Amino acid sequence: MLDGLLQLDGQLLVAIQGLHQSWLDPVVSVYTKLGDAGLLWIVLSVLMLAYRPTRKAGALALCAMGLGLLVTNMTIKPLVERARPWLDWPIVPLVTERDPHSFPSGHTCAAFAAGMIWLRALPWKWGRNAAPVLAVCMGLSRLYVGVHYPTDVLAGAVIGSLCAWLVWQIYCAGFVLKLYELRRGGRSGPGGNK
Repeated sequence: MLDGLLQLDGQLLVAIQGLHQSWLDPVVSVYTKLGDAGLLWIVLSVLMLAYRPTRKAGALALCAMGLGLLVTNMTIKPLVERARPWLDWPIVPLVTERDPHSFPSGHTCAAFAAGMIWLRALPWKWGRNAAPVLAVCMGLSRLYVGVHYPTDVLAGAVIGSLCAWLVWQIYCAGFVLKLYELRRGGRSGPGGNK
């Protein structure tokens, strides 16, 4: 069954390669390269730290991306060691990749880790709406340029989203604890003795 899934994965990627357009190739190539090492998402998150209304979104996105980096690039990729698609299929990638491992997509993980935090934490509706769209576009760009299989991108999106969810849950738990302490008036222990 796994062999059948991997075969379907490769066939779908080869079909996607048939969608190339000469005007779109450079646009998608530049966008996907902006995701190298999470650069686009890291820069945007750091910039958010400078503006009070977006500080939380920036800080939490950086935490979620850090967690995603540990899970994808430092744990799963070295364990799975799935070769890049062009090594097994008739694909000519539009960009070069130094990392020989394909599963899961680190670019997609970073995009979804940041995007799902921004979906919850940005103060502007247009920003909350744009965040998941940008993440999906990053995942699709990885397929278009031929450096990941569809399951790589899907796994990266799921892992990034789960990292964002976990960081958000930890943040909310801490926030609720602070509210509880404030409501108690900073009292500690029975009788309110400090």
